[in-house]
Amino acid sequence: MSSGGGAASASASFEQHGKRRPPAPPGPSSQQQQRKLRLKLSVQQDDDVVPPVTVVLDGRCICHRVHLNRHTGYRSLAAALRRMFVDDTDAAADDGEDGLDLANAIPGHVVAYEDMEDDLLLAGDLKWNDFVRVAKRIRIIPAKKSSRTKKCGGGLDN
Repeated sequence: MSSGGGAASASASFEQHGKRRPPAPPGPSSQQQQRKLRLKLSVQQDDDVVPPVTVVLDGRCICHRVHLNRHTGYRSLAAALRRMFVDDTDAAADDGEDGLDLANAIPGHVVAYEDMEDDLLLAGDLKWNDFVRVAKRIRIIPAKKSSRTKKCGGGLDN
């Protein structure tokens, strides 16, 4: 027996079976169904899955994550940031949830965010839905003292 003849007959048999196709099912083709399923999945991913945003307080090593789509607006985010970074007793004593916004969420700090282009912008300037869409990272930066204070030797008191 030669091994060459057996291989040739096996490949001929394979080609014959490879050319046979099962009858097409009635209705839309399986490719169309797969395309619709992929489209449906991609639409669901865009609506339901918003990745969490990293919150970084300058000067601390540990970062937190916040799901912005779970908050109703800037006040809700400010309350969450206060719970994360400020002692609960101090937060309750300073002012209630009524007067809380991003400007006073963390005393002595400014809340900023990095967008998709890595630009650092002040949080609260955009509408909430736009902010949720573009914010990549929230940074809490210490507020600097005003530079307009009078420095020594700069006066005209002579």
